Amino acid sequence: MGSVVLGTFDTRKQAEEAALDLRGKGFHKDISIVARDEEKGNIQEMRMGGEEEGGDTAIEGITTGGALGGLAGLAAGAGALVIPGIGPLVALGPIAGLLSGAATGGLAGGLIDWGIPETEGRHYEEDVKQGKILVTVQGSETRLNEAGDVLRQYGANDVKIF
Repeated sequence: MGSVVLGTFDTRKQAEEAALDLRGKGFHKDISIVARDEEKGNIQEMRMGGEEEGGDTAIEGITTGGALGGLAGLAAGAGALVIPGIGPLVALGPIAGLLSGAATGGLAGGLIDWGIPETEGRHYEEDVKQGKILVTVQGSETRLNEAGDVLRQYGANDVKIF
């Protein structure tokens, strides 16, 4: 019985296109992205939020801000975390709380707390360290199958439901 689907992308463009498609399919508050900051070599985590006060949505920032600008724009209202072994993160959304509570365990520790097996969590953490973009989607098992199909359609690797 899955509650989250994960996949990694080789490029930000692929991840952004998948996130936009997921948004169009009704996954509003359920999408999170973890990516290295290409300028600083850090890792950022941003969640594609749903409606916020004022009617703005974080995902709309991707649409209007362009590819890299969209992801960076999501970080503007986010909190900063320092995860040992990874470095600074910019975090927004449910995975942010998960990561702040698992600061000593790194990204893998946060994923493990989310129910991801340790070997898989460490694999995804290493992928992000190597420059891949991790996209997660939360939801019911039926919806996660649909989300996984979207991730694969845009070229995601290691798509798995947990």
